[in-house]
Amino acid sequence: MIQRIQTIWLFLAAVVILGLFAFPYLSYIDLVGLGKKLFVTGEYSAVNNEWIKQQNFVLQAIATAVLAFFPLLTIFLFRDRKLQLKLIYLTIVLLVLFGGWLYFTASQTLTVISQSLNAQNIGVGFFLLPVAIIFLAMAIGGIRKDEKLIKSADRLRA
Repeated sequence: MIQRIQTIWLFLAAVVILGLFAFPYLSYIDLVGLGKKLFVTGEYSAVNNEWIKQQNFVLQAIATAVLAFFPLLTIFLFRDRKLQLKLIYLTIVLLVLFGGWLYFTASQTLTVISQSLNAQNIGVGFFLLPVAIIFLAMAIGGIRKDEKLIKSADRLRA
């Protein structure tokens, strides 16, 4: 059952969530004129065309790794489809809460320098969370199709 389509969707969701380590969720220019980016690992500043870490976000990095682990774990629970569905729903709720946390962090960072969050500041990382949720929703569809297939096969046997 690991070769089912939901495996691909769950794997892609995990990869997209891990993409938060590679892509910033906020890019802005501070009051001094330095370019800054917020990743889940920390705040980085551009100094002499090199990115230097200014601050660590350990909790965000750990939360991102845990969120990426849930879809991977769900792949291997293929024998218990109800548990798979519960884990996927839990992951979706956690992703929404995590997105709120990232939004709050970005807004708080910009408020300190009297800027507001707008389309120019948002990084690629903000768009990765909805993509991961879409992949998880597609995995739910695949699991439901499997459930229907198994129920119809059970009716034929009975």
